[in-house]
Amino acid sequence: MSLVLDRTARTDAPILDVLAERWSTRVFDPETPIDEAALRSALEAARWAPSAMNYQPWRFIVARRGTEAHERLVGALMGFNQAWAPAAGALVVILAETETADGEARTWAQYDAGQAAAHFTVQAHAEGLATHQMGGFEADALRAAFDVEARFAPVAVIAVGTLGDVDAAEEGLRQRELAPRERRTVAESLLADA
Repeated sequence: MSLVLDRTARTDAPILDVLAERWSTRVFDPETPIDEAALRSALEAARWAPSAMNYQPWRFIVARRGTEAHERLVGALMGFNQAWAPAAGALVVILAETETADGEARTWAQYDAGQAAAHFTVQAHAEGLATHQMGGFEADALRAAFDVEARFAPVAVIAVGTLGDVDAAEEGLRQRELAPRERRTVAESLLADA
């Protein structure tokens, strides 16, 4: 059994349990297949994220561990992400449609795609899945690997799957997983609070 049983954030004000309990692991069970029902629910939650004018300017690439698509996606990851992310049951790319097929700009596309990613991770956590969002990927390599049109900007890759055994992880990774969860205070984030 892993030492990481409770990673609940210590908050300064009450928040929903699902938000306080959600955290980003880098230790996934490399054997357990992705829970398809939980993955569908996470994608459904992403589908219902708010978007400007209801344009829904997000797209997803889902690549399950053991598939050729997963290998291509892992090949687009950078640095340390290539060491731990392949163990996740699936990798999900969040893309923003920054302009329509007719060339009309979608000014808020990346913001909206970020909301879809957030909804995905919160629902995944509620369904018992672990997640970790990554910005460490080669966007051009990812586009080439999946023949993605230039109007779609890869925003993030989310590793999703079953939490692995932190005790069995190599020492550097284990220390990262057990490090205290920290955030600056709300006051430090406020530029104005009139």
